Amino acid sequence: MHNIKKRHFIFTQVNRLAIITFISSISMAAVGTIWAIYLESFFKNESYVGFLLTFFTIVAMVSSILIIPYVERTSKSKIYIISLLAYAVSYISFAILENIYVVVVMGTFLAFMSTLKLTSFGIILRDKSQDKNVSKNIGLIYTFLNLSWLLGPLLAGFISQEYGFSKVFLLGAGFQLLAFILFTSFRIKDNRVEKKIDKNPIKLPFKFFKDKNRMLVYILSAGVSFWWALIYIYIPMHIIDSGLESKMVGYFLFAIVVPLILFEYLSGKIAAKKGFRKMFFIGYLSLSILSLIAFFMTNVYYILLILVLASMAVAMIEPTTEAYFFDLITKSQRDKFYSQHNTALDVGNIIATFLSAIILLFLPFKFLFILFCVVTLLLAFVSLKIKNIVEARRE
Repeated sequence: MHNIKKRHFIFTQVNRLAIITFISSISMAAVGTIWAIYLESFFKNESYVGFLLTFFTIVAMVSSILIIPYVERTSKSKIYIISLLAYAVSYISFAILENIYVVVVMGTFLAFMSTLKLTSFGIILRDKSQDKNVSKNIGLIYTFLNLSWLLGPLLAGFISQEYGFSKVFLLGAGFQLLAFILFTSFRIKDNRVEKKIDKNPIKLPFKFFKDKNRMLVYILSAGVSFWWALIYIYIPMHIIDSGLESKMVGYFLFAIVVPLILFEYLSGKIAAKKGFRKMFFIGYLSLSILSLIAFFMTNVYYILLILVLASMAVAMIEPTTEAYFFDLITKSQRDKFYSQHNTALDVGNIIATFLSAIILLFLPFKFLFILFCVVTLLLAFVSLKIKNIVEARRE
């Protein structure tokens, strides 16, 4: 009887990491909701805000390479604890020091720390996962992550309207400190370090892209952020330009997350049993077909409905690309290659933003759907080139 109870209720390290992700990501979602508006309050110019955000993105990408030796020789749990505290301190500084120079300096610092936070957490999650459960565990983490992106914007919207931006930053700092307390109280330890440190990280990108499958999953991962650029940058503007109220943007972004919460964990479990190649292909092919349908639609509500349905396809791709990457690499390669893999998110976003901006200079908005139709179709065919991995067959 005792064994039966133990088998059916085990509060694993991965479950604890999911709770920590949820708490920390509520903070990031709340701050992320008001971040661009907060910056515009200093610069009074959308273009300047765009340049600054691009600079922060470049800092994060460069940091992803430069931090590798530090990640290799340092406890991952220690790095994650430091990054949680760094986030809390940064948010507090934004709340109490309303100065443009503080914003630029602390924003740059936060861009650097975001790379350490993302990298250390991902490695800890993989180190705590059995080989046969990687997809399932990452799907669970993404489910909690998406739940936080339901709650975070709602909290930020109410608090910023009633009490101002500073209170949103203080709320964010509070959640980061709570995540820090939980992480330390849960006693999650990952003190694994590499004996052989890469002293010249500049050479590592060349090593990364030498492997065909690493390069292909990098492209597939970039495709996810490529799609999110449409959803989070251009569709909100299209909603306003179509004459709808700004609250419709909030409703739409709320609806976008619901299919992710419902299906990402399930997608991870299916990928573990059936393999990744088919999941990637069906997911990207579905995005291509739905983008083409959206192109022929004239009613903005129908377009928004199609895009919400498209999140079901994204749920097949988003957690599984990361799981597939971890399945490709060895334990000793996680420290040196994971942060590089994460730059795919920035690359996809930058390419989508740039190409979309060019199209909108010459063509109506609906032609963006042709761009995303073509790119996701190409990604569907790219997915057929990857090595298929079935985690369930592993010991």
